[in-house]
Amino acid sequence: MIEKIKALCLKYKEVLLYLIFGGLTTVVSLVTFWLAGHPLGLNTLIANVISWICAVTFAYFTNAKWVFEAQPESRGEWLRQFVSFYAGRLATLGVEELLLFVFVTLLHCNDMLIKVIGQVVVVVLNYVISKLLIFRKKKEDA
Repeated sequence: MIEKIKALCLKYKEVLLYLIFGGLTTVVSLVTFWLAGHPLGLNTLIANVISWICAVTFAYFTNAKWVFEAQPESRGEWLRQFVSFYAGRLATLGVEELLLFVFVTLLHCNDMLIKVIGQVVVVVLNYVISKLLIFRKKKEDA
């Protein structure tokens, strides 16, 4: 039984690690969003950008090191990964900003509820972007 669980963990290691670090990234995002929006009283969309900067920085380093085990062979390759990571996340920032604008600014829904819903959408989209575009394995590694 333990061997089967171990085999499953090894088989789905990348997805499991992504979920763990994605969960931690979500915590970083939610906490910084709440701090910026509630005690500091910043606009919802500005608070979201601040939380995005904090969360994406955390996510880049954890994803590169532990999830996708990215081993850039040069500074140029590292820079490509870094810029690609942020660029991919910009797309999902746009999705989340749109959700917040529509549901919080226009429809006056609870900001934290919409942020949590947005985070679920963002985690899924970010995994696909990271897996397929940013930390893709070289053909000889696959």
